[in-house]
Amino acid sequence: MARKKAPEDLSVEELRRLLVEKRRGARKERLDHYRRTGRVVAVAPDVDFDAPQSAPVIDTGEGNESNPNPLPVNPKRKFLDRVLLGVEVLAVLGLAAVIFNGVGLLQTLNNEVVAALNPETAVPTPLVMAVVLPSGHTPPDAQGNTRPNDAEIPAHLQPMVQSLANVPVPTAAPDQAVRIQIPSISVDAPVVQGDGWEQLKKGVGQYIGSTPPGRDGNLVLSAHNDVYGEIFRYLDRLVPGDQVIIYTQQRQFTYIVDRTVLVEPTAVEVMAPTASPTVTLISCYPYLVNDQRIVVFARLQN
Repeated sequence: MARKKAPEDLSVEELRRLLVEKRRGARKERLDHYRRTGRVVAVAPDVDFDAPQSAPVIDTGEGNESNPNPLPVNPKRKFLDRVLLGVEVLAVLGLAAVIFNGVGLLQTLNNEVVAALNPETAVPTPLVMAVVLPSGHTPPDAQGNTRPNDAEIPAHLQPMVQSLANVPVPTAAPDQAVRIQIPSISVDAPVVQGDGWEQLKKGVGQYIGSTPPGRDGNLVLSAHNDVYGEIFRYLDRLVPGDQVIIYTQQRQFTYIVDRTVLVEPTAVEVMAPTASPTVTLISCYPYLVNDQRIVVFARLQN
């Protein structure tokens, strides 16, 4: 039977092995305690001190297993994460802006389509500024034939003239003129929108874009004097104070003749807008000659 050696009799190697065995036993008791209490720990394999040491042995003490030291954060990685987060936020905001603008554009397109399909919303305007006064035509021949007098148009303005037949005619509205009466010269005729060649075959034509009856501005009406009913044949008989009555679908407006002038066919300034309610009556002159225009101005009766 081997005699127990005193610690001072042990060699360094024997003391080392004794210390390892003691630590191994203490470690086993600690692991058994952890298992009984339900704690989970990472168990490092036993280190054989006789084998060459490739790494130091770390003894995990009580309290270190459940609170490990956090790994250090790389500042460059942290900055990159923030940049990526910012990019994602900007991308989401950009997508939201695109969707919002798309919805607004779709609504605008829908409104434009509805406006185009609804004829009552169209407000036709003349294609070009007038270069000659309306109602111009050649004197009728023996059979009553006549045609528009293109010779009235100055040569340098002829390329600008467009056919009035292509001007869109406004749809009926309650405030538009529908009839005209001039009691002193026995005029009682319908008013149509537009003063082109075809419109003046039907009655008195209102220049497209001129003011409706009763409003501030210039209501421009024209008719023939020697063809298609000779509606305005006797405009030269009007004197200041005579009445010109314009009817709409809702009411009538009475204008009082102010003055009469003779002008050249190119005197389009007589159709210019006015500050007060005015009606301007235009026809060719003289009768069966038609190389001038007679223009009658009347003011709205107060």
